[in-house]
This record gives sequence, C-alpha cells and structure tokens, in this order.
Amino acid sequence: MDEFLQSLIRGLGTGSIYSLLALGFVIIYKSTQVISFAQPAFMLAGAVLVSYLAPEVSFFGAVLVAAVVIAVLALGVERTVLRPMVGKPVFVVAIITIGVDVVVRVVTNAFIGLDVRQVGDPWGLTTVSFLGAEVQQRYLVMIGTTAVVTVALFAFFRYSRIGLAMRAVAYDQEVALAQGISVGSVFALSWALAGGLAALAGVFVATGAGVDQQLWIVALKALPAIILGGLESLGGAVVGGLAVGIVESLFGTYQGDFAPWLGPNFALVAPYALMLLVLLVRPYGLFGKREVERL
Repeated sequence: MDEFLQSLIRGLGTGSIYSLLALGFVIIYKSTQVISFAQPAFMLAGAVLVSYLAPEVSFFGAVLVAAVVIAVLALGVERTVLRPMVGKPVFVVAIITIGVDVVVRVVTNAFIGLDVRQVGDPWGLTTVSFLGAEVQQRYLVMIGTTAVVTVALFAFFRYSRIGLAMRAVAYDQEVALAQGISVGSVFALSWALAGGLAALAGVFVATGAGVDQQLWIVALKALPAIILGGLESLGGAVVGGLAVGIVESLFGTYQGDFAPWLGPNFALVAPYALMLLVLLVRPYGLFGKREVERL
C-alpha cells in the first residue's frame, strides 16, 4: 500500500507539471486556434533564469521574477513574430512557433553550458511522511501549487473582465470584435499567461535534479495531456496532465512485475498509448467539443 501511495503521489506531482504546461497550450489554442510549440523553450528559459537569480535573491522571489520575465518574453514573441502572421494558415503559424522554440532554446543553452545548474529549491529530495508513506516533499509542493494556480486561473476567467473578454474571443472572435473587445490584446495576454505557466513548470522539473540542456523534452508529455483532455478545455488540460503523470508513474512502478514483456522503458510511452486508447473512443478528447460542420 505504501508503494502504491508513493507512486500515486509521484504521479500527481509530475502530472502537475504536465498540467501547467497543458494549460498554457490550451489557453493559446482557445484564443488563437494555434498550438504553440514554443512552450518547451519557455519552460527551459524559466528554469535557467531561476538558477541564476536564486543565489542573489530568495528562491521564491526568483521564481516570481522568472515567471514575469518569461511572460513578457512570450508576449514579445507574440507581438513581434506572430502578430504579422494573423490571417495566415494555422499550419504556417504553428511551424513558426517551432522556429521560435529552437531559437530560444539555442540562446538559453548558451547559459547552461555542459554542467547541470541547480535552481536552489529549499526541499530538494527531502522526504516527509504522508498518510503513512514516505514521499518526496517536492511532489506535495507541486500538487499544492498547481491546485492554487488552477483555481486562480478558473476564477480569473470566470469573474474578471479581462478573463471574460478572453472567453468571448475564444468563443467567437468576430462577435468579440463587434462588442469592442481588443482581440489582439487577448492574443498577447494568452501568450503571456502561457509563458508564465511554462516557467513555473520548468522550475518544478528542475527541483531535485537541476537544469540541463535536455530539460525541454519533458514538455513533450504535455501533448498527450491536451489531446487526452481536449484542446479547448482548461479542465481537460488539468485532468489530462494528472492522468498522464499517474499512468507514467504506475507503469514505472508495476509494469516490470505484471507485464515485463512490454520492455523496461514502456513507462516512457505509456502516456501516448493512453492517448491513443482515448482517441479511439472519443476522437475530440475527454472534455473536448464535437465539431459538426455542414456541407
């Protein structure tokens, strides 16, 4: 039972990272109908920035500054690189975001070098007793922080004027424009929010292990999460991210005992297998909307 609880908490912790990344993907997609492949680079840049700031200020102050800086960076990318592409095919814009990802990662890698940089988190690999099982403290912090951020985001979109404007643009851009809503500002804010979320996710990935040039690969696990939950569902992004984390962790713990024939590293591809299974039943995701087009 202790082993199961440890695996579950670990899965929820890593799933929280995927949820933060997936939220960024979905926020941009709902506003612009474009999947941003620049999220991995923003995640890496946020973690590297914290590794430089943490020795100078407190760790928590460094995280806050990094989230704001990466949010501004993402906003700048939208204004300078993507804004001129408005009206172009979605596929073209998505390819451009891949170019942005490569450029930002190349520049960021120059600040990493060959060594592993530490972000200076106060918990490291410290374990605590939780419901009778020893679990790493960082996973509990990830779960708690993601819960707070998720609630704050849902409250923002439900009760604030800016959040309501973003929902209106996501529903129908032309109607939102007719009502006097600045669609361009919504696009920029969407990218800023996604950048801040990616930076926070990057810090969590780096806790206990540090930052290296391969850290961005973790962000690829958010893709099954958004497909699983539905591209247009914020709640689906959270559920999808947690599901991916739990499946990955449980397979890593028990697959060797119950299905060794799958191979020693099947846990790495288990999230994608889960995504395929869900798509066979619900092609638009668990919480996605079925689109009906008239011919």
